[in-house]
Amino acid sequence: MDTICRRDIKLSDYNISRAKYNELKYFCIQYAEKKQKLQNAYGLKATVNDGMPKSNLSGDSTAQEAVRNAMMQEDIQLIEETARKASPEIYKWILRNVTEGTPYEWMDVPVGRRQFYEYRRYFFYLLAQKR
Repeated sequence: MDTICRRDIKLSDYNISRAKYNELKYFCIQYAEKKQKLQNAYGLKATVNDGMPKSNLSGDSTAQEAVRNAMMQEDIQLIEETARKASPEIYKWILRNVTEGTPYEWMDVPVGRRQFYEYRRYFFYLLAQKR
């Protein structure tokens, strides 16, 4: 993942600190990883029920897995819905930029560069409000 955009953006207009922006940026970068984990989580998991204890974890492992999956799904939906709300016309490009780090110049975005980055800043503003 060497293509992650290293340039910080100016969010002082939206009262977002550098630390908050970095938190949101790295939250978005985890998008693909969360989608992959969620996809891999579905299916059967083999268990051997021979009456012998297998773990020192208490509780229902299936319920714990379901809670983790629900949290990942919420994070994925939060990023996707925020991108749609920032700009319904170009949300796919915003999503690709913030989750994969694909620069504007490498995408065929139907708006100008300045307008794209304004929508991107608005995306981070909306995400900061929700997170």
